[in-house]
Amino acid sequence: MNPILSFLIRSFVAIPITVITWLLCYFPFGQTFWPSIAIAIFGGGLTHLILSLIMNNRYLKKHQLSRKEYRYIKKNLAEAKQKIRRLNKSIFKIRDISSVKHRIDIHRITKKIHKMTMKEPKRFYKAEEFYFSHLDSVVELTEKYNFLSSQPKQNIEMGQSLIETRRTLNELTKVLEEDLYHVISNDIDTLNFEIDVAKHSIKQKKDSKFPAENRWLK
Repeated sequence: MNPILSFLIRSFVAIPITVITWLLCYFPFGQTFWPSIAIAIFGGGLTHLILSLIMNNRYLKKHQLSRKEYRYIKKNLAEAKQKIRRLNKSIFKIRDISSVKHRIDIHRITKKIHKMTMKEPKRFYKAEEFYFSHLDSVVELTEKYNFLSSQPKQNIEMGQSLIETRRTLNELTKVLEEDLYHVISNDIDTLNFEIDVAKHSIKQKKDSKFPAENRWLK
């Protein structure tokens, strides 16, 4: 669940409980003002904490992850987010027209993989190569390409390095596309299975609709 939405839901429940607890302590139970506030804050905080634990447990159960696994994935996703920010910063500073398409593809694919993994953390295991290798490579190459291309004067060696870096980035775009395909491969397999089932059902319905005609044709 989105952390902001989760916090809002917990607060939506905890705040009324805090108010009700204060009213109960102050009026029916005859507590003084400040002790009533302290008890109310404690009750609201405890409610917030319990709801947080319940929501986290449900989230982990839904995605079939242990707390240790989720902490590990969350840490790596946070690091990847910073790398993607660096990547996008470099991508949009490059003025080379010829590489616009590939740069847009790199931006789109990296954002898509990260967004999917944030939504479904278990997909991280299908994208480990992307997070631990390919993302680092594309960030470093893009930053170096941006640095070299921004120099006011370029010699033959720098020009050759730019050409080679651009060629490597183009190849990395294809690698990133394969990473994305690997992340969604289970979805594709499931879709193909559902299509086969649907086709089989349609065929059975057609065969049962015209049994006499089918026998006559045979």
